[in-house]
Amino acid sequence: MEYLIPILIMILVAIVLILIFRRKHNAIISDLDKQKLQIQHKPILEEMTKVKQLNMNGQTEEMFERWRTIWNEVMDHDIPEVDSLLFDAEDFVDKMRFGKASQTEQQIKERLHIAEEKMNSILEELHNLIGSEEKNRIEMEQIQEQFRSARKNVLAHQYSFGEALPALEKELESFQPEMAEYNELTSKGNYMSAREVVMRLKEKGDQLFPKLHDIPTLFSEVSTKIPATLHELRSGKNEMESQGYFLDHLEITQKLDSIDSELVNLKQEIAQLSVGPVKRRVDEMKDELDSLYDLLEKEVRARGYVDQQHLAIAQRLDDTKHQTIAAQEEANYIKQNYHLSDEQLAVPGKCLDKLAVAESKMALVQTRLSEEKSAYSSLEEELRALDQVVGEQDEVQSEFHNRLKNLRIDENSSRAKIVELKRELHMTERSLQKANLPGVPEEIDARFEEADENIFVVEQNLQEVPLNMSTVDANMKKAEGAVQEAIAKAKEMLENAMLVERIIQYGNRYRATNTAVNVKLLEAEHAFRQKRYTKALEEAGIAVEQAEPGALKKIQKMVKEQQWNQ
Repeated sequence: MEYLIPILIMILVAIVLILIFRRKHNAIISDLDKQKLQIQHKPILEEMTKVKQLNMNGQTEEMFERWRTIWNEVMDHDIPEVDSLLFDAEDFVDKMRFGKASQTEQQIKERLHIAEEKMNSILEELHNLIGSEEKNRIEMEQIQEQFRSARKNVLAHQYSFGEALPALEKELESFQPEMAEYNELTSKGNYMSAREVVMRLKEKGDQLFPKLHDIPTLFSEVSTKIPATLHELRSGKNEMESQGYFLDHLEITQKLDSIDSELVNLKQEIAQLSVGPVKRRVDEMKDELDSLYDLLEKEVRARGYVDQQHLAIAQRLDDTKHQTIAAQEEANYIKQNYHLSDEQLAVPGKCLDKLAVAESKMALVQTRLSEEKSAYSSLEEELRALDQVVGEQDEVQSEFHNRLKNLRIDENSSRAKIVELKRELHMTERSLQKANLPGVPEEIDARFEEADENIFVVEQNLQEVPLNMSTVDANMKKAEGAVQEAIAKAKEMLENAMLVERIIQYGNRYRATNTAVNVKLLEAEHAFRQKRYTKALEEAGIAVEQAEPGALKKIQKMVKEQQWNQ
């Protein structure tokens, strides 16, 4: 029993492995048999039947015989050999000779691969042949139609092709031998060779037929349209020069002569059917001619600007100069009463220097204009630049003049502001006196003293001669800040004092019944008499909140409503 169980296990394992290997090889053999059937059933015969509908001569006949030989070899030799090998493989599997079965299966795969390549090669060549015949027929019909249309076009419109006519006729004549060659090859069944002829004709047609559309247009451009444009530009230039335009800088005559001489070469290139380069050059010429038109139009527009503006700009220059001189004289007078910085005093002088340069340039422009030897476009640029300079300096002197005018306005405004600040301080002091308070805290007094001092400083500044408004403005800002701060602190103190009084009045109802409230209110009254109004407010607020939570907010609301009604 010790050895029986292991032996049984080994036998069982061996049986399982045998079953696995058998199933594996049977599956491989089944797949190989399917591959064989697929090769056998490839539609070779059906495709070869289609070939019989073609001319069975020449290349077609040779190819047909070769395909039939290969097909017979596969069907009569390769497939039977595979069948024999499949039988051997099955026998090896049955006898559990799995190694030999694997070798045989590999041989079958190799034979099937070779057979399939042969069959695929036949199908590919069949498809190429049949496809070539169909493509040849369709494309040749298109080429022949294009050829007939081209010949008809050339015969009907010979004049429009100009010097290119002989070359076009020669090119068209070269189609006929190759079309005849195509017909001969097709009739002999040489479809593959015929395919090469079709491809050559197609390439030749793709190059030639578009030229039949382009050449008449190009010939018209170089023979008629561009020469007409050249003549028009020459006439326009001569007429403008007779009207006083200076156009030498544009070199129009040289450019027109260059284009005129180049047209001869372009006609020769068209005659040689060199359409692409000519087409590009014609487009460039048209752009160049358009640019010459633009340059002449620019001169016309420039003359209009110069004629309309040169006197006006000269007048603005003169006006700005006199206004600047007046501003300089005004500054010399005003500096006796008002302080002006060296930078401010230098503004009119700098402005006059720039205007003097502008005057020199304006004189030069007027000289060139009278001599009629300068391009109007150049004169326009000079005038526009001068107009900009005049505008800038006019703005500078206007700003300077306004600044001088504002000195007196600013002085009067500052004096009025001082009066207003004093009045506000006085009104606030009267409010403090009418409040019947125990007194004013030292902090508030200090604020009012600081405000008075700042106002005094500004008053002293306004007494100085010459008056420095920059200093006045700076100190005025300080005075305004000090006054506003003093008034704000005084109002805050008055509001606190009024609120304390209302809180104490409200809290009196709880004095007799609540000792703690009475104590806090006494402390509040003591602080109030000592002019410590913020402390008094704090103590009184605590007192009423102890007796009646929320009372403080209610009293504050009542006081605000009372102030609002007042």
